Amino acid sequence: MSTRASESAATLHGRRLLLARATWVAVTVTTLGMFVAAVPVRYARLAHPTEGVRAALAEVGISPGGYALYTVGLDAIFVSVFAAVAGVIFLRRSHDPMALLVATMLVTWGTLNALFVATPGAIVGINAIVDVVLQLLTFVGYITWMLFFYLFPSGHFVPGWTRWLALVYGVGFFGLWNFTHFGPLSWPPLLFNAAVLLVWGSFPIAQIYRYARVSDTTQRQQTKWVVFGVAVALAGALTTIYTLEAAVDLPPEEVGSKMLSLLLMDTFGLLIPLSIGIAMLRYRLFDIDVLINRTLVYGSLTLMLALLYFGGVTATQTLFSVLTGQQELPQLAVVVSTLAIAALFSPLRRRVQSFIDRRFYRKKYDAAKTLEAFSAKLRNETDLETLSEELVSVVGQTMQPEHASLWLRPGTTSAGRPD
Repeated sequence: MSTRASESAATLHGRRLLLARATWVAVTVTTLGMFVAAVPVRYARLAHPTEGVRAALAEVGISPGGYALYTVGLDAIFVSVFAAVAGVIFLRRSHDPMALLVATMLVTWGTLNALFVATPGAIVGINAIVDVVLQLLTFVGYITWMLFFYLFPSGHFVPGWTRWLALVYGVGFFGLWNFTHFGPLSWPPLLFNAAVLLVWGSFPIAQIYRYARVSDTTQRQQTKWVVFGVAVALAGALTTIYTLEAAVDLPPEEVGSKMLSLLLMDTFGLLIPLSIGIAMLRYRLFDIDVLINRTLVYGSLTLMLALLYFGGVTATQTLFSVLTGQQELPQLAVVVSTLAIAALFSPLRRRVQSFIDRRFYRKKYDAAKTLEAFSAKLRNETDLETLSEELVSVVGQTMQPEHASLWLRPGTTSAGRPD
């Protein structure tokens, strides 16, 4: 069955469409309502800190109210972006079950992340009804998150065995986790780690299989967008954790590092809903190839130049200390190192670009080389018949059409001039 046929067969109509839309609106309003209810509690806690935190805030010149507003504001922006992307997908593609699943995942996952990570326990325990609603929303968030990896982008379980895994995980893992006291957290560590490994491991396996064996060109571009957004977000988050630590793990008194870590983690995290939104709405899908290329080039270039710079400064300082006995490096040495790095930028960028094109974009690299060779030959060749054969050959190598031919206007000589 073609992709278009599959999508049209899965399109919602009539009462099913109305019910699906009403369910999404109810889940979204409830989820965002929980977050709105938690904001005052979160603000009050941050605005009345301990004496140690208050002293740390005074050292950096920030009032407790300003610190509370900053933190709550970042949470609100984070949730708003997730909800906005989900809302756009809902407005544009609510007839598509896959789009509704993604919109539900984004609004619940983004909001629950703020509720339980940034605002732990803010509204838990208010009353039994609120606790039950939070449990249900948490279950919806986990299930939609799991189904996203098994169904994206076509909306079908690929490979077929993932439907049974989804059932097992939904009931035996996430269901027990949210609604019973016999969930994974109560299991022996070995069993818990094995279960988590199986759950997480099945996600990339399913997506790799789908990408390699089932997806068409458009679906592969959608997958690239999501993988790119998640990869950059994870790389940024891991870099932040390695350099600053996660905001939730930092001591309350380290307010400066905590504020910067929270800002960086939220910024990188927002790449996930944005990339998923582009993939679902299919907006400029094929720009991802250029984006990945530039990210590989300039990411590698930045890392190499940083290593060269700090390595050069360290080596120069060591050598200077050995020769002169002074520990402080002259300003001139830093300036020279900076100028050397600036001079290396362009040649190093060209080499990195050439390496990445050869390694990851072989077809593009070969096409560019073929066109470059043809351009050089074009300047020296005067025989029209030879040029015609070369032109057809170049088009075939670079564009790879099913058939290529060249038509010349009647009355043209082999030298390219009219009789």
